[in-house]
Amino acid sequence: MATAAAMAMPIISGAQNPIVQTWFTSDPAPMVDGDRMYVYTGHDEDGADFFWMYEWRAYSTTDMANWTDHGSLMSLDTFSWADDRAWAAQTIKRNGKYYWYICAHSKLSGGMAIGVAVADSPTGPFKDALGKPLFDNGKWDNIDPTVLIDDDGQAYLYWGNPNIYVAKLNEDMVSFNGEVTMMEQTEEGFGAPQMNKREKDKKYKDCYTEGPWITKRNGKYMLLYAAGGVPEHIAYSISDTPVGPWKYMGPIMPLEDTKSFTNHCGVADYKGHSYFFYHTGKLPGGGGFGRSAAVEEFKYNADGTFPIIHHTDKGVDPIGKLNPFQRVEAETMAFSRGVKSEQNAKDGVYITEIHNGDYIKVREVDFSKQPRLFSTSVSSGIRGGVMELHLDSIKGEKIAEIKIGNTGGWENWTSVNTEIEKTVSGIRDLYFVFKGEKGVKLMNFNWWQMSLSVPPREKNFKK
Repeated sequence: MATAAAMAMPIISGAQNPIVQTWFTSDPAPMVDGDRMYVYTGHDEDGADFFWMYEWRAYSTTDMANWTDHGSLMSLDTFSWADDRAWAAQTIKRNGKYYWYICAHSKLSGGMAIGVAVADSPTGPFKDALGKPLFDNGKWDNIDPTVLIDDDGQAYLYWGNPNIYVAKLNEDMVSFNGEVTMMEQTEEGFGAPQMNKREKDKKYKDCYTEGPWITKRNGKYMLLYAAGGVPEHIAYSISDTPVGPWKYMGPIMPLEDTKSFTNHCGVADYKGHSYFFYHTGKLPGGGGFGRSAAVEEFKYNADGTFPIIHHTDKGVDPIGKLNPFQRVEAETMAFSRGVKSEQNAKDGVYITEIHNGDYIKVREVDFSKQPRLFSTSVSSGIRGGVMELHLDSIKGEKIAEIKIGNTGGWENWTSVNTEIEKTVSGIRDLYFVFKGEKGVKLMNFNWWQMSLSVPPREKNFKK
């Protein structure tokens, strides 16, 4: 059921952050694959008073405006050795396979451990590549893995809080080439030495905390990380080698009122743009244990270093358009209020928990041709409700309306069509606004599509 906080969510004109509103999505890890940008996230449970995290999720986009929810792709059940704390993770592609490095509490050692899953597709199915942890020594600082494949093909895995560990990966990506080593932290390298070497009363300019992200640019290795203790900001260090020595470069995202005392970043270049992902606690009901992925576009400084990046509610500008004349999944959206996503083996991911006053916003819809028919797949286990289509805002021009009745069950889908009689042109934002009896779930929403003509004798046609 939609929470009161979600129902009271303010409508921010042009808001794009957080990029997902249906669930809390922590520790975003971007990966570009072909024409799509994927972001792999953790999931903070609603109402948590600690890091209640049991699964990992994925989202993707082709336009940086509308994100498709691929659902929960892995959980603690994926790893027979794990029993709690599905924390930060990262996915990388090699030789046509996708490797998802995770950390979780190990029932084998009682500490945190690093694991790895593998799939033939960026959206799975993923399976535990080893049937055991990749690294598990019973310590609690084995968290937040990040991975890099260097230009020479050598892969490196980093992790740790408050220490930083690094290991070479073999080409199989599921075994180590050599020993795991702890990198030395120094004032010059990270703003402060590692915790057990810090002087009690000395004020340091910064310190590594957790959440490393490794990347390489113009021959320089850049290690980004959550810094400063709690609350955290994002800082970075650079090196001429993947294992240091490192030089502290300063903050990237300084300490700001993000409503979260942690932060976790990832960077990626996509279609000629550079993007910085992080998380905030700014969704209704969010906070330090309810975090949500966000993104900002940035340009590197002339010398290749990072600029200062501030968090925004606006987020990034679109870099593409959405075609309404092909099937669009309901879980592809730019912004929403009140709704949730759900999934099953038969139907995949769909939108649920739709209540009176909820809405879904889709950006940059390309109406270069006049739509004549709107089709959708919906279901309802009770009396249903009304789906209205508006342009540019929830109170913008209404171009279509469909009344949905009881379809015989919440996963008993029916296709409904209605004619679009209004003239529609240009690149517009499209809002699905839901209305019905107050306080009850109205319907589920699976997909939609527009057509250029109205077929004769159309079944379920409503004018």
